[in-house]
Amino acid sequence: MPFKFTEDFKARAEKICAKYPRRDAALIPLLHEMQKEAGYVAEEGMDALALLLGLPYSRVKAVVTFYTMFNREPVGKYHLQVCRNISCHMAGAEGLLTRLRSRLGIAEGETTKDGLFTLSAVECLGACGSAPVMQVNEKYFENLNDEKLDALLEDMKHGRVQR
Repeated sequence: MPFKFTEDFKARAEKICAKYPRRDAALIPLLHEMQKEAGYVAEEGMDALALLLGLPYSRVKAVVTFYTMFNREPVGKYHLQVCRNISCHMAGAEGLLTRLRSRLGIAEGETTKDGLFTLSAVECLGACGSAPVMQVNEKYFENLNDEKLDALLEDMKHGRVQR
């Protein structure tokens, strides 16, 4: 069965497209909308969005695969993205990744069995001055250390961190 956008999504898409001189300029904002709705950007959704915007599928796929902010598979309630670029690495990001792998019992790219956490290492979050940094969904947590990380994990486990 082919992918179908909801009527609500189509209405939001039209409002977003109206903000731009050309429909195809709304590609990234609409990908964000798709991800907000489903938690990831499905392959079928990319194809449907290409049709909606009058773009080749390859252009939509290229954008989704280039930017790490787009999930191509479902992720946990909390998507933990640890920056591994040089500033974060020098400030202890590798230790944080090791701690997360151990505490959560998963490797990078995996999701916990309860669906709560997905762990990723990303190239750069652009917050070098406050390294090490981890993005949880849309929110940054900076100047992390073991104690802050442990407290954050506990807060997420008990629903005290907004999605």
